[in-house]
Amino acid sequence: MFTPEQKTKDAESAVIVGVITPQESRFTVRDHLDELEHLALTAGAEVTDRVTQSLDSPNPATFIGSGKVDELARLTKERDSDLVIFDDELSPVQVKNVEQEIHCKLLDRTGLILDIFASRAQTRAAKTQVELAQLDYLRSRLTRRWTHLSRQEGGIGTKGPGEKQIEMDRRMIDKRMAKLREKLDEIDQQRQTQRKGRSEHTTVSLVGYTNAGKSTLLNALADEDVLAEDRLFATLDATTRTVELDTNKEVLMSDTVGFIRKLPHRLIESFKSTLDEVRQSDALMHVVDVTHPNFDEQIRVVDETLEELDADDKPTLVVFNKVDALEDQSLLRALREDHPDASFISALRGIGLEQLKADLLALIEQDYVERVTYVPVTEPEAIAKIHRLSDVISEDYMYAENGESDGTQAVARMRFRASPRNNDRLRQTLESFAELRPVVDDDVPVEL
Repeated sequence: MFTPEQKTKDAESAVIVGVITPQESRFTVRDHLDELEHLALTAGAEVTDRVTQSLDSPNPATFIGSGKVDELARLTKERDSDLVIFDDELSPVQVKNVEQEIHCKLLDRTGLILDIFASRAQTRAAKTQVELAQLDYLRSRLTRRWTHLSRQEGGIGTKGPGEKQIEMDRRMIDKRMAKLREKLDEIDQQRQTQRKGRSEHTTVSLVGYTNAGKSTLLNALADEDVLAEDRLFATLDATTRTVELDTNKEVLMSDTVGFIRKLPHRLIESFKSTLDEVRQSDALMHVVDVTHPNFDEQIRVVDETLEELDADDKPTLVVFNKVDALEDQSLLRALREDHPDASFISALRGIGLEQLKADLLALIEQDYVERVTYVPVTEPEAIAKIHRLSDVISEDYMYAENGESDGTQAVARMRFRASPRNNDRLRQTLESFAELRPVVDDDVPVEL
């Protein structure tokens, strides 16, 4: 049994709360509270107790029943708790009513995730995005908040912009949010400029539930040292590296922020410029932690988030990671049968990475367009552009004539395969040579 004396130094003790409804079974809520405890641990808290209640629907005034609120108040007093965390987002009224009874700090799931993001934010972009999301969250809770932007407190739930004094009003928050949005617009423009610089390359984004091993996989494929830790939301900023899939076959691969169940919509909106990496990618790799007992639900959460991002129609390779840690090999065999197009790897140990590269290359090239074109040898820039934006299968030289003029000219007959995007980039260049035709047949070579 936990006692207040057992608290780790500097760690806050927390009680977590979940509600069992007809839509969610007791076992589902238990799993959700397991994840909430992991989130709390990530934020720096130690969970001492769990409180659950079965309800047909949450109480509009206190989320849980009034009797359960009294029980929670007695428990927090007995445990000398610093914090109570609900697994669902609470309304301002519910927060105010419960907080008056328990006499300690109260957070909901959204507030906890925002706190973790605030502690993880390192770059200017991440800090700006998190602050905007937090202010949006605080704005609807001004009736019970007592914070000021220039004054900060310690502990979970108080990072980032800080909680303001009572004189803070919506006008001040709106003004600050407007400035943050201007900053994010500037960051977005900078990132668009960066993307234009690499627009000729095929781009792949790593997506998946948080802590699925995306950063570890990027390190393994790119032979780089991107931050990879066994904790939730270790990555907030998109990190892009060059990955060689085969000889002269390179892609730009981006690691993105991990998804999670009930990821706050305000975070998705705030992280638009980061998540644009997903939207604008040519293909996705959906990394799944095969050792997680609820990986099926995690796959569903990621698919739903991709749909919310309008990125659910992109070519996607499902990658089951951590197969080396899977004790039940029969599950692995069943997964291979159910997901014949998926890859099975261990990013940490380098298992299956060569097959993964082959699978990803096949996915990328399945929509490639094959064309034949004739380009005058006097147009070396056009020939070089074809080499740069496509895979040239063959290149022969011969004479050709233009239907609109007399005479012949030396041309390069080029057969190539290109991605739909690069094919569109080549179309305008090649249209100017559309009238060129071989003089006799394709077997008449040109001596240069």
